[in-house]
Amino acid sequence: MDIRIEDTIRQAAPGLLVVAIEADVTNGETSEELWALLNRAAADIRDITELPDINRRPGIRATRDAYKALGKEPNRYRPSAEALCRRVVKGMELYRINALVDLINLVSLLSGYSIGGFDADRIQGEVLSLGVGREGEPFEAIGRGVLNIACMPVYRDSIGGIGTPTSDNERTKLDLSTRRLLMCVNVYGEEMPVEDTVRMIVDSLERFADAKNITINYYRP
Repeated sequence: MDIRIEDTIRQAAPGLLVVAIEADVTNGETSEELWALLNRAAADIRDITELPDINRRPGIRATRDAYKALGKEPNRYRPSAEALCRRVVKGMELYRINALVDLINLVSLLSGYSIGGFDADRIQGEVLSLGVGREGEPFEAIGRGVLNIACMPVYRDSIGGIGTPTSDNERTKLDLSTRRLLMCVNVYGEEMPVEDTVRMIVDSLERFADAKNITINYYRP
């Protein structure tokens, strides 16, 4: 899968780095081991973080800045890493979904990066473009219904949007039938070192999703 970053994103987020990780996987129910790791990470963050601290995390702050540069209000359409962190700090329970989604949540929570997770077999074509959402552009967000993606960074395949930092699309979501994974780590500003983030992802994929044939590519504006 090739990713092409459009000029509008280059202008709004010149420091962006997209890490694209593909792998053959075996998805399944979230194991007790993974669930314990996710809840331990949540407890650790809750112990040291107050709500006002969340938007000061470098990865989250930089993603919000990109939204503002594109004309999107990040307090109304929070990036997923921010929304997840807020949920944890407020003491709300996490959703237990499946191994791939929950390991992405684990990495996102620890790194501060919003991460897109897609069933690669449901992506149409061999190229994704990262551009800006248009007024009225259809987008069925996972668990949220229709999402207004105008002025928001959006990955598109040959037939439409599949993911934003706020939510991915129902059409390409990860479920128990997923056998080929594409993850896009959106590094608008570095928080956890990228090398450490990639290492954590690869280790988690091998450990919890029996990942094989892992490929990693880096894209900059």
